[in-house]
Amino acid sequence: MAPELTQNTDANSAMTISPHIHGGDRAYVTFLAGNGDYVKGVVGLAKGLRKVKSAYPLVVAILPDVPEEHRRILVEQGCIVREIEPVYPPENQTQFAMAYYVINYSKLRIWKFVEYSKMIYLDGDIQVYENIDHLFDLPDGYFYAVMDCFCEKTWSHTPQYKIGYCQQCPEKVQWPRSELGEPPSLYFNAGMFLFEPDLETYEDLLTTLKVTPPTPFAEQDFLNMYFKKIYKPIPLVYNLVLAMLWRHPENVELENVKVVHYCAAGSKPWRYTGKEPNMEREDIKMLVKKWWDVYNDESLDYKKCVAVVDKEADLMNLKPFITALAHTEAGRVNYVTAPSAA
Repeated sequence: MAPELTQNTDANSAMTISPHIHGGDRAYVTFLAGNGDYVKGVVGLAKGLRKVKSAYPLVVAILPDVPEEHRRILVEQGCIVREIEPVYPPENQTQFAMAYYVINYSKLRIWKFVEYSKMIYLDGDIQVYENIDHLFDLPDGYFYAVMDCFCEKTWSHTPQYKIGYCQQCPEKVQWPRSELGEPPSLYFNAGMFLFEPDLETYEDLLTTLKVTPPTPFAEQDFLNMYFKKIYKPIPLVYNLVLAMLWRHPENVELENVKVVHYCAAGSKPWRYTGKEPNMEREDIKMLVKKWWDVYNDESLDYKKCVAVVDKEADLMNLKPFITALAHTEAGRVNYVTAPSAA
């Protein structure tokens, strides 16, 4: 286990740095805002990554409104907690995006985590059931994610939904080129993606956002627009959106799925009642139970190992964390802690 170093930064605060000898410059990252129950999802994700023996840490980008108690919970689960400032769309235009998606523009801040060369973003309502570390070895220079499905009513504002076209089965309903022109670009679900942090890209994302009118799916639409030229689809086993189970069952091999995205209405395991449409399905019940099995497994709780840093090699392992200090909002780090998800 990696050594841990605790250092006082001033009289009133402390910073915990725990170098990770296996993670190097790769990491998973998720996002958390507010004082709601989504912290349970992030805890479940941290434990899931440990269960599958990921070699890389889980970074949690949090907004200032995340309460101290939730920060402590995340630290105790071995997460690297990084506070970020909110990102908002252009003034007076938030009404064009679905209100509960607007805060997700803040995810753009993760592009400034340049102490990591590659990161895999995962929403807090995602669970990883098989190791996906190999995705970090995909060729550089591309944005990798799983194609979305257009068949749910949340897509009713789009021409795709209105004509019954879905990129998951484009042969069933052909795109009417004569009426609507070229088919839309491939569109990914932004709940999971592999990307490369970069300060130039980060600054351009924020600059572009200022002149881009918000659309219903907020940051997901924006990221699709911004990265469409370098987007590379990956198999749906890396982000199973639950609606695929009833919209495109022929495309799903549930036994091979590595990542499950509990984004369908009523499917969040910590809120599950089984009363919403499709939530009574046996496959949904099985997946909800599977999430709880991970969440409730105390053997997956993070176990610290404190040691003395007394070797040059150990000090070298601190480099990513020292770099993190230089790229933190206002030069301040609230938490940088226990990074190993393994």
